[in-house]
Amino acid sequence: MTRPNRPRYAARLNAFKQLSPGSDICDWIAAAGQVEGLGAADLNYPDHVSKHGEDAVKGALNDAELELNGIAMRYYSEPAFKLGAFTHPDPSVRQAAIDITKRGMDACARMGGRVVTLWMGQDGFDYAFQMDYAAAWEHTIDAIRDVCAHNTGLDIAIEYKPNEPRAFSLMPDIGTTLLACREVNAANLGVTLDFAHVLYADEMPACSAALIARHSRMIGLHLNDGYGKRDDGLMVGSVHAIQTVELLIAMLRANQTDVIYFDTFPDMGGLNPIEEARTNVIMTDRLLDVAESLSDDAELGDAISRQDAAISQRIVARKLYGA
Repeated sequence: MTRPNRPRYAARLNAFKQLSPGSDICDWIAAAGQVEGLGAADLNYPDHVSKHGEDAVKGALNDAELELNGIAMRYYSEPAFKLGAFTHPDPSVRQAAIDITKRGMDACARMGGRVVTLWMGQDGFDYAFQMDYAAAWEHTIDAIRDVCAHNTGLDIAIEYKPNEPRAFSLMPDIGTTLLACREVNAANLGVTLDFAHVLYADEMPACSAALIARHSRMIGLHLNDGYGKRDDGLMVGSVHAIQTVELLIAMLRANQTDVIYFDTFPDMGGLNPIEEARTNVIMTDRLLDVAESLSDDAELGDAISRQDAAISQRIVARKLYGA
């Protein structure tokens, strides 16, 4: 049970697949339901609904007492999309990507979700002289505009990432993503901020969040951690606790998102995903306590106004570590 007036928590469902070889999405949902504090879930489309269908998956969510927050589009089901989905040189492939996105939106709406996340990792390039950059950008803006218009009652969120699987992503950082939001100019378009992606885009998470609040909306927040060299997917606050608190303060002040999604990878390190998810819940509860206590702290605000990092670090340390 999440606390009143706090964001609900959701976990990455694929993390639970290691609990039982041969298990599938309904089993993973049931496992996530064992984690006290989780109240929501996001599905990958189409793979999470292709085997059982929408009704069965929705039933599994109900049985686990998890609400559907939304869906994340996954274009890897089509081999042709490896060369790009919205940026593919073949217009028929680009249209197929738009069509599958619209089908995902329709499924999301039927199942009661509110958010469709676009992670466009396949939309990028690997070599100089491989891509017509101007054309690829135009195709992407047109595609996102088309998708947003398909159902204005759903929020569409761009989740940016510097690279992987492509060497360079077309949407690699906060500035580029906000430029795309501005060009699309759709009221239901915003940003999903992923903590580990932000780190290895060489950005400060709270700064990126402040830019989102100024120029767009933070529709989604993916919490995790890492060392800034790749998408590590470590547990919340395990490396960058202070930066996480600063981001949570920015999130609370913006008041633009009501779900925190734990995009962490226990399967990569052999951790028990249920215990790992419980740790994410406990840690985020604690860091939110600190963020709430600091959000209107006059002493901290005064130190920040003077850019006095020595004082601000001591104030945060007292709250975070009891120093």
